[in-house]
Amino acid sequence: MSSAPLTLNLVEGSVSFSFSVQAARELKAALDELMARLKAVAAKATPGGGKVAPQPPVEYRYTGEVFLEIFCNPNIWPTPFAAKVLLTVRDVTIRLTTEAELTRVIEDVNNYLEQFA
Repeated sequence: MSSAPLTLNLVEGSVSFSFSVQAARELKAALDELMARLKAVAAKATPGGGKVAPQPPVEYRYTGEVFLEIFCNPNIWPTPFAAKVLLTVRDVTIRLTTEAELTRVIEDVNNYLEQFA
């Protein structure tokens, strides 16, 4: 299976780690689901949007050379473009937990997948 380093750009700095194409596809699917939930929440905030039930949070986990977790509660962001995700990357020697802008994470994953298209 093909793999290459995935680089995720953070608010300040970036983090890179080995990641498989299959895992990137699964992450993209989770991010697409999150974007749909964020749009549903944003729709209720617009006039005439009606009442929308709270959306469940999205949580993605990957275990490979590193452990990656991405979590977001779509109910706390006014628009998908304002949303941030909680990002955790860890292995046996280091753990990084920070926020990242959702739109940047989506862009980084899409750029990664383009290498293998």
